[in-house]
Amino acid sequence: MAEDIKSIGKVLQRVCNDLLKKQNVVATGIGYKTSVGERSLSLSIICSVEKKLPETQLNNKDLIPKKIDGITTDVVETGRIRALNTHTQRHRPAPGGVSIAHRDITAGTLGCIVKKNGQQVILSNNHVLANSNAAGIGDAILQPGPADGGTFPDDHIANLLEFVPINLSGGIGLPSDCPIGNGFAAILNLLAASTGSRTRLQAVRIQAEDNLVDAAIAKPLDDNDISADILDIGAIAGTTQGVLGMAIQKSGRTTEYTTGTIEQVDVTVNVQYGGGQVGRFTDQILAGPMSQGGDSGSAVLDNDNNLVGLLFAGSDTTTIINRMENVFSALDLSL
Repeated sequence: MAEDIKSIGKVLQRVCNDLLKKQNVVATGIGYKTSVGERSLSLSIICSVEKKLPETQLNNKDLIPKKIDGITTDVVETGRIRALNTHTQRHRPAPGGVSIAHRDITAGTLGCIVKKNGQQVILSNNHVLANSNAAGIGDAILQPGPADGGTFPDDHIANLLEFVPINLSGGIGLPSDCPIGNGFAAILNLLAASTGSRTRLQAVRIQAEDNLVDAAIAKPLDDNDISADILDIGAIAGTTQGVLGMAIQKSGRTTEYTTGTIEQVDVTVNVQYGGGQVGRFTDQILAGPMSQGGDSGSAVLDNDNNLVGLLFAGSDTTTIINRMENVFSALDLSL
């Protein structure tokens, strides 16, 4: 076999450049020919292409010969071959799926590039770009985020443009930390006990108004610094509504490319935001364990690359996703 590979290699070396000039060809090599999904024992010259097209859609000069010097050929679709950059590196232009954050937090994920009033903007979560309501419009956004080595002004890629405020509280039924409320409850409980009543009162924190989205946008300093593609996924095809059982995919800063399935819809969920604060979200989508901390802000798509939602929360076993139609409506966005 070694001799066969060596002799085929001499032929390939001679024709390699000509093959790489043909439409869609991105690589050539020696391997076993595959027919109807089955690998044969026949050594071939293999041409890898971005997309396998019918011969009728190709010019004669772009057709791969069936044989070259008596050696069979094979055409394999591999897609575009890219350098495998990590999601936490500095990217210029920066695609969706990479590290980004407000200058005062750690790091989240650049979801995708969308449009606001015809201008390109970066979409991610409020708690990634707007520091959970604490940021000011115009604040610096860094790519990568500070936790991944991003610094100001070297990695300053955008300024906060707009965010949807998150309504936060301590959550229904949680004990209050208000001394006045607790004091009144104690006095009333003493009066109830003196009359023989078994009724007791407890001061609690009241749930704030429900939320639909955890979302924010930032205006790039230079449109040449951003990319409409999503790392490991490619171009966005459009938008669609997430439905129960739909296969989905995402590209995020921490777990990078992952896939999952929509397991629940019409979800109402209490999300912990730290400091004892809770945000209640309605009309959410729930998927399985396809994310971890730092993936917040990831765009979620179906397998046809249509936007479905914006990932913003989760646990070891679940991922919570805003519906993209609610995100677009809240921030008046378009593709």
